[in-house]
Amino acid sequence: MHTDVNAQAVDFDVVIAGGGLVGSSLACALDGSGLRVALIEASAPRQQSPPSFDERNLALNRFSLEALSVLGVLPHLASAPARIRGVHVSCAGDFGRVRLRCEDHGVDAFGGVVVARELGGALQARLDACSGLALRAPARVLHAQPQAEAMALSLDDGSALRARLLVIADGSDSALREQLGLGSEHHDYGQTLFVSVVEAAREHAGIAYERFTDEGPVAMLPLAGRRLGSVLTIARERADAVIALADADYLELLQQRFGWRLGRLQRVGRRSAYPMRLITARQLVGPRCVALGNAAQTLHPIGAQGFNLGLRDALTLAGALRAPGLADPGASALLQRHAELRAPDRARTLDFSDGLARLFTHRAAPVRWLRGLGLAAFDHFSDLARPMVRGAMGHDLHAEAALRLLREAA
Repeated sequence: MHTDVNAQAVDFDVVIAGGGLVGSSLACALDGSGLRVALIEASAPRQQSPPSFDERNLALNRFSLEALSVLGVLPHLASAPARIRGVHVSCAGDFGRVRLRCEDHGVDAFGGVVVARELGGALQARLDACSGLALRAPARVLHAQPQAEAMALSLDDGSALRARLLVIADGSDSALREQLGLGSEHHDYGQTLFVSVVEAAREHAGIAYERFTDEGPVAMLPLAGRRLGSVLTIARERADAVIALADADYLELLQQRFGWRLGRLQRVGRRSAYPMRLITARQLVGPRCVALGNAAQTLHPIGAQGFNLGLRDALTLAGALRAPGLADPGASALLQRHAELRAPDRARTLDFSDGLARLFTHRAAPVRWLRGLGLAAFDHFSDLARPMVRGAMGHDLHAEAALRLLREAA
């Protein structure tokens, strides 16, 4: 904990604005640090409901699963993550494909798939056990004003707080990010993402599928039994028509786009639709503030990197905030160093997700030929695929170093 003589004038060392998956993960990572932490969440805590067929799912890479285990979150999951034992990438009309098998890379799984709602519930259960955490929900930070030694915060319930550091984790359309001058850049992919759980006639064997088509990518994430979490992208102008489809017609469309590798798709749960945008904060840090998770970058879901990247943001920051002898959690040098440490991983992941989203929209014959050749090369030469696999499993030196510190402190 900092030892500044003016500590009594400050309510908290760290205020996290946004209690979603990334904000809650940071709060868990700061448990036991000695810092005075507050988590401000706009939604009231929800009661857990029984699992259903209508669920949104998250693909967590290997590092994320390890991190959530160290944070004490995984034991609270209602059901174990479904292992991703292989990855199959193909493009309709191209001759190449990529098949990655976990045993070829010396691991028992590349990651796992969890129900998003269950992960939220597990994080909530872990937060309940945190010592010294002040949870304010429902509440929202309406206004933030940086001062020399603290950030002055005004909440929607009329209360006021002062914090050494404000962590902005309030989502893609973060008002605090814009208010505090971090800025953002936006790209609309012109697509709508449909998410649903489906059941297939054949076993998936733990394989995650990514198939690119002229209309956009389709993904299938392995779940328990023959269930899969499906992701279907549709051109924005067709979205309303797809929303209106009966389940049988939607399954037919999904089958047409994905193909028959898993046999007939037999059942579909409730569909959720999301506009696809790339949003990146121009700056990750400002005076006494830092952006994390979707407030820092909202990615195209291709490659399933969004939460995984946000979790590495949170762990790296937690490592800095838990450093021995920390005097001021909001010090400019600390925040600038955090931005520098996150820059390579962030740029690499943004380029990977956005590059894939754009590459597979090209229809020109020379591009398709080169694309197929590249896929075939990745499939036949494992050394070419190794760097991609390491990145997909979440390897980042600084996040890994922070996780080692957290493991030692546990």
